[in-house]
Amino acid sequence: MLPPSNTPGSTIGSQMPQPDDSPTTSTLDATSTSEAPTVTVLCGGVGAARFLRGLMRVVPQANITAIVNTADDTVLHGLHISPDIDTCIYTMAEAINTETGWGLANETWQAMETLERYGGITWFGLGDRDLGTHLYRTHRLAEGAGLTTVTAEIAAAWALSVRVLPVTEHRIETRVTVVDEGEIGFQEYFVRRQHDVAVRAIRFAGAGATTPGPGTLEAIDAADVVVIAPSNPIVSIGPLLAVPGIREALTARRSHTVAISPIVDGAALKGPADRMLRELGHEPSVAGVANLYADIAASLVIDEADAAREPSVTASGIGCIVAPTIMSDADKAADLARLVLKSASSA
Repeated sequence: MLPPSNTPGSTIGSQMPQPDDSPTTSTLDATSTSEAPTVTVLCGGVGAARFLRGLMRVVPQANITAIVNTADDTVLHGLHISPDIDTCIYTMAEAINTETGWGLANETWQAMETLERYGGITWFGLGDRDLGTHLYRTHRLAEGAGLTTVTAEIAAAWALSVRVLPVTEHRIETRVTVVDEGEIGFQEYFVRRQHDVAVRAIRFAGAGATTPGPGTLEAIDAADVVVIAPSNPIVSIGPLLAVPGIREALTARRSHTVAISPIVDGAALKGPADRMLRELGHEPSVAGVANLYADIAASLVIDEADAAREPSVTASGIGCIVAPTIMSDADKAADLARLVLKSASSA
């Protein structure tokens, strides 16, 4: 039984063993917490998680806030699953499956094998350790704890002091209209269909009735640097901007905000961002990303492979920074983080 695309997991609780491979600080730049900038990152997906891992090598964890997409959240088998939150936490904790970019390393799948025996739903795979996270989250939410509180507890159990904030504690759901099928849920599109169907429209159900999660607006307002991570601009960053108040907060901090393009040489490194941009009428290039972010970011970081496209980026009214953006390992992610912070401080 193979797991699906982006479902992380863990074991949680004071009686459970803590991870042996907690985040390394040996490569942290020689900067005290008081001297280092405070950084708020808008996050969703694997690219954001990898950037956060690199950023942790550049500034102290306590100076980092991650505002994370929750529109991918789903309820399955009665469990509340938050894929983007968990992917960010496990990547920062060095516990992620590095081959897939999601899920835990050394995961087992006996629960899914038993569920398959019963004819249950198995297209969305939940690893055995993964189930511990979702059981804990669901139990705590049922006790009345907010998602922000529960997320902080999970992050702390993995020895992280990065602030991981759900963009909202209200229900918001990415709904995808696909060719010949009508509207389906995001996980149905992304995992069950393996994002292999053309998209006609995207909407974020419930977004208009939400409010920003605790601490999110304050984190944007107080940050020395705001970063829009190299995430899918439509379904990873789009839901954040759909929460009333988030776009306005970013617009007010535009001069302090740097975005990183997830598109390199006309293609997404992972996932359907390039196809989704094209299918929804946007240019599937760094110029298309620039058009989407021009009102909320002062600069866009593009890869060296797109250097010739710099004029098309600046034509959108956004500054352009050309640099290596492919985060093939933590050191390269840290290099990218250093460049982003340097560019923001010199803006």
